[in-house]
Amino acid sequence: MPRRRLPIGIEFYREMIDKNYYYVDKTLIIRDLLNTDAKVNLFTRPRRFGKTLMLQMLRTFFEKEIDRNGAVVDNSRYFNGTGIAEAGERYTGHMGRYPVISLSLKSAKQPDFDTAYFCLQEAIAGEFARHAYVLDSDCISPKNKENYTALMERRAEQKSYATSLAFLSECLENYHEKKVIILIDEYDVPLENSYFRGFYEEMIDFIRSLFESALKTNANLELAVITGCLRISRESIFTGLNNLRIISILDEGYAEYFGFTQEEVKALLDHYGIGEREEEVKNWYDGYLFGKTKVYNPWSVICYASDILDQNTEFPKPYWSNTSSNSIVRELIDRADDAVKSEIENLIAGGTVEKPVHEEITYGEIHKSQDNLWNFLFFTGYLKAVSRRFLVNTLYLTLELPNEEVRYIYQNTVREWFHERGKDCDYTPFYEGMRTGDCEKIEDFINDQLLGSISYFDSAELFFHGYLLGILGGIGGYRINSNREQGNGRPDLLLEPHNPRMPAMIIEIKCAKKYAQMDQLCDEALAQIEERDYAAELLDEGYQMIYKYGFCFCKKVCRVRFAQVPPCNPHPNSLL
Repeated sequence: MPRRRLPIGIEFYREMIDKNYYYVDKTLIIRDLLNTDAKVNLFTRPRRFGKTLMLQMLRTFFEKEIDRNGAVVDNSRYFNGTGIAEAGERYTGHMGRYPVISLSLKSAKQPDFDTAYFCLQEAIAGEFARHAYVLDSDCISPKNKENYTALMERRAEQKSYATSLAFLSECLENYHEKKVIILIDEYDVPLENSYFRGFYEEMIDFIRSLFESALKTNANLELAVITGCLRISRESIFTGLNNLRIISILDEGYAEYFGFTQEEVKALLDHYGIGEREEEVKNWYDGYLFGKTKVYNPWSVICYASDILDQNTEFPKPYWSNTSSNSIVRELIDRADDAVKSEIENLIAGGTVEKPVHEEITYGEIHKSQDNLWNFLFFTGYLKAVSRRFLVNTLYLTLELPNEEVRYIYQNTVREWFHERGKDCDYTPFYEGMRTGDCEKIEDFINDQLLGSISYFDSAELFFHGYLLGILGGIGGYRINSNREQGNGRPDLLLEPHNPRMPAMIIEIKCAKKYAQMDQLCDEALAQIEERDYAAELLDEGYQMIYKYGFCFCKKVCRVRFAQVPPCNPHPNSLL
């Protein structure tokens, strides 16, 4: 059987099937939706976990689609051999029976309200145009046809767009004589964008009116499915809506329909002949917990498999960090107090934190308390729950980083935070110390920074590696390599000067659990540089001076040792 194409960036269900992409069958979500009593269903999941593809699949299944010639389109072939096709007539009898309104809000990421509103207006007008066949029917009154055309041509007033989905539902129900299914994708993108851009109140007023008219007081509604990262009850968008069901990552229901299960990942890797990489994929992209169901990040798994097959990489990459907004992590770090910074560092080092959880946390409440920030990180996929307990009617979750991919995001964001925090700092003493082998000057500078900027945590070599890499970034005149192959191993940091008369630098980093271990570990770092011959290629290149540095960190203290290749008289303040 020939291998199927991997669906990188494919969000349209019909394209997935038509072009024979690898599709992990999630169609039984249709069965579960038809079995529920809830009319409006909100699924909250992290970005890139298949929400858009799921909505496109629902549209393909439910919609009584009318083509440009007024003929009904038969989409049944898209479900041949799927789980829902085998579920029985009770469910397949709903196929192709309903008018469907499908609206994505993910494009509303503009810098001001007027531009963001224009993009929402465009999306709504496009859905009116998709159903323009209703204008050829006598079941739509002349007045409504006039209003419909104004909305479709983007000539209507803002208040008309605020109730446009309810109006479109009425027109479609009149035409099809069947109540409408409404699908809304990424409802919270305009809210998140407007929060960070400074026009949150304007945007929430518009979204509230749009949703209330379509989902709360809409007599023409059969079923609605909405997706986003956060639940929205505290936004008062659905005030009084008694037929709303919110399915968050804490709920067991529907858990297997977003993300890949272990069995699905194994099947995918085996299909492409890379089953031996299963453990590596698990360490990097598994670790999410929806209800009690363990799932992988589907986007990252697919991107990883594609890169391996195309020989674009030999190692896992942080694919999710390139697609998801990291503004939330930056907000946490930028505003955090010393206690929270310490907890972040503990998480990076593999530790846990316990926090109370409030599912209704929203963008407007992020900074009301530090706990809200942790809630936000949890519901957007930057943390996972490993245990839970109730205390005084409050749910407490023990949280940790899901996997190596998310750990990478934290490590790099923390490093960037240090860089931003230290922009006004004078690094001259540190750089002078590095260029002259003055260990005392180096230690004084770093210890002052550590004391004023961060808390400590044990076994944090990766963290301090990133910290040193960040502050060395401005040294000037050097090309910096991190964990690059040299000699018989990889030095932590290697600084190659553009001018061969300047000293090259090899840095090896150690972390101690006790202060008494620091001197010994500094010596071990220098010995490692020598034993593994890290300087070999630099000598071959013809560098006249090569400095060796052994750094050791313990809590908020840094110790430095210096040596030179070939030997020379070091700075009088350096420690040999």
